[in-house]
Amino acid sequence: MKRVAITGMGVVSPNGIGKDAFCRAILAGTSGVKRITRFDPSFLPVHIGGEIQGFDELAWVDARERKHVSRSVPLAVAASAEAIADAGLDPRAMSRDEKRQIGVILGTGGGAQEFTEEQYRLWHTGHVKQASVFCIPSGTMGTLSSEISMRFGFRGPSHVVTTNCTSSTDALGYALDQIRIGTAPMFLAGGVDAPLSPATVKAYTLLRALTPMWNEYPERASRPFSADRSGFVLAEGSWMFVLEDFDHARARGAHIYAELAGYGSTCEALHRVRLGEDGEEPARAITLALEDAGAVPQQIDYVNLHGTSTELNDRVETRAVKLALGNRATKIPTSALKSQIGHPQGASGAAGVAATLVAMKHELIPPTINLDQPDPQCDLDYVPEPGRRAVLEHAVCNCVGFGSKNSALVLRSV
Repeated sequence: MKRVAITGMGVVSPNGIGKDAFCRAILAGTSGVKRITRFDPSFLPVHIGGEIQGFDELAWVDARERKHVSRSVPLAVAASAEAIADAGLDPRAMSRDEKRQIGVILGTGGGAQEFTEEQYRLWHTGHVKQASVFCIPSGTMGTLSSEISMRFGFRGPSHVVTTNCTSSTDALGYALDQIRIGTAPMFLAGGVDAPLSPATVKAYTLLRALTPMWNEYPERASRPFSADRSGFVLAEGSWMFVLEDFDHARARGAHIYAELAGYGSTCEALHRVRLGEDGEEPARAITLALEDAGAVPQQIDYVNLHGTSTELNDRVETRAVKLALGNRATKIPTSALKSQIGHPQGASGAAGVAATLVAMKHELIPPTINLDQPDPQCDLDYVPEPGRRAVLEHAVCNCVGFGSKNSALVLRSV
């Protein structure tokens, strides 16, 4: 099969706008969780989120068009632009035939949900004339990838994958498979989500999924694998990558971050939200990704965990890693990026891939912060602050999601 290289990366994260700022933040263990400023959260029990503050939407979407698209669009376009430039590509200089060789596969959980919420608010408060005439197409998931394709003129396949929290992991996995079978030599793939809106935060509080305990100390709120955790922190962001046929990348002299070597996915077929205690299907997703990469547990040097900061997810993910990686599991360093940024929903998997690429490049594992009281039922090596030096040849990026979904990727250094 064709090998697939990662040649470009772009980031818009709660703890850093741009890949370099993100890199510095995660290696330093800097939290991006803050009090929400986009709306007044005082009527809710949860006032905090992984909000990207200081991001200039109008640098990426024309002011006249902003009311017609969701916040996910400027976030995804900004991360995509950085990834494209990082890969040494210039769409303005490309011919039409060259642009036909580049596809887009975007993963998102809520997509334009906050946009649709705003349209309903305008309709039901007597402000119909302020609503967007594009409320239908812009409120549709599939249009998100088209916004990226139209921005850069890419004419290959333009698809959206929405599988809840595993969305961007699956998008990267599908892009991997498309390059392998020769659909196109290059794909722009990754994830975006922007779920910080009044109704979405309220809905998660009804599920009792968000932590209400840290409104006064937001940076301490996301606490995966700590015994005193009390729920996750909702977050936004976009992490995008240029994936390309390995030989194609070598021929044009591209810098290669790593090889995207394997992908596996399963469905536990159990519940809308809850995971089963046995951890068998999340473990099988990891095993399938290893088999796809031609790798074995003994080769894995690091696992980037989903690490939501909820008791059930953390406990089951720990069990799944031990099932998949066997006796070595407790000796392999792992860490949870969500401790620093919160939970960006369908963009989680792409965020974990970005963190893993940083770790590979700098030979430094970003820490799991706020791990003050390790849960006895969570007994992996979670690499607490200040992080750890390590050479990483093979890494697993794990993801689980609503609807019993489980997906994993394997990265290999080059």
